[in-house]
Amino acid sequence: MFIIGIAGGTGSGKTTVVRKLIERLPGNDIVVIPQDSYYKDASDLPLEERRKINFDHPDAFEWPLLEQHIRQLREGQAIEQPTYDYISCTRQEATIHIEPREVIIIEGILALCDPSLREQMDLRIFVDADADDRLIRVIKRDIVERGRTADVVIERYQRVLKPMHEQFIEPCKRYADVIVPQGGHNTAAINMLAKFIRHQIISNS
Repeated sequence: MFIIGIAGGTGSGKTTVVRKLIERLPGNDIVVIPQDSYYKDASDLPLEERRKINFDHPDAFEWPLLEQHIRQLREGQAIEQPTYDYISCTRQEATIHIEPREVIIIEGILALCDPSLREQMDLRIFVDADADDRLIRVIKRDIVERGRTADVVIERYQRVLKPMHEQFIEPCKRYADVIVPQGGHNTAAINMLAKFIRHQIISNS
């Protein structure tokens, strides 16, 4: 088994990098574990309080559960991955059954933040992008997927995303084995990564 961590700022293109890697790898050999699925459950709080949660801070995640699930997959055990609803800001009752695969990708803004989780990774990738590009992607995504207005997204970017990126996400670069500038647009880097991962799959089989 080969475990990969892919981190980077909100709107940096992490999901695009993951999708393009999957397109270049054997479909049955890879599974993606989104870090976002492991946000702490806040269903005990009123909705207005839930909406104030800082989702870009390391404290927002249930790290022990994510680490436990990665260990279980490495040991050949299936897991029940939690699901999270961004509209209600709560963990859902439904889970996703995940079987172990040759390649496990952990994808999220802070995937390289936690030392214990980082130690379980065989390859650490940081997806980099200009701040302006990230902001544009965040505005488009949050309006379509999360029902927010442009004004709300920009205010949140200035108040939360930008300072959290500078304090917690950007420093994770130093833990990366590979930095991918310009995210999913960097075809050369994605091709090289896919070739390297395919080689690891063959070597481990």
